[in-house]
Amino acid sequence: MSKQDPSIGRNWFAIHTYSGYEDSVKKALEQRIESMGMQEYIFEILVPKQKVVSVKAGKKVVEEKKLFPGYVLVDMIVTDASWYVVRNTPNVTGFVGSGNTPVPVMPEEFGIIQRHMGDDEPSADIKLKVNDLVVIKDGPFTNYEGTISEINNAKGKVVVMVSIFDRETKVELDFDQVIP
Repeated sequence: MSKQDPSIGRNWFAIHTYSGYEDSVKKALEQRIESMGMQEYIFEILVPKQKVVSVKAGKKVVEEKKLFPGYVLVDMIVTDASWYVVRNTPNVTGFVGSGNTPVPVMPEEFGIIQRHMGDDEPSADIKLKVNDLVVIKDGPFTNYEGTISEINNAKGKVVVMVSIFDRETKVELDFDQVIP
């Protein structure tokens, strides 16, 4: 029994892995492709990642974060042999699909993934929410308390409503300028 209709041809497929093993699955799969001569069926392995800015010990840190923990994307032609190579790679739990039949990733979905990966501008990993009470730790309003009214993840900014002379005033700050 064939795993897929051969007329479907080359596509991107998502495979499940144990979370935290995505990079080792990629490496192991690349080695298996080489040693088993599958270069004509399995072309590229991708662990989708995105740059994010987070705050660690009070400092901004840019790090790569997996877009889909527990998943790896594989550009391949599914045959019984190529399916077997991928499926039997250590820490791979299976293909995304119905039963034993892998379902290709839709081109629109893959385009969205590529756009997120291609962002050279890191997005912010902000653990704050609107209406959270914060203390400003930097700038002209140091030690003032306020409430978050807006969050702009893309720019890493928050708008805090601060009471100055009994009037609510909007103050735009970098997310690392406030403490929850």
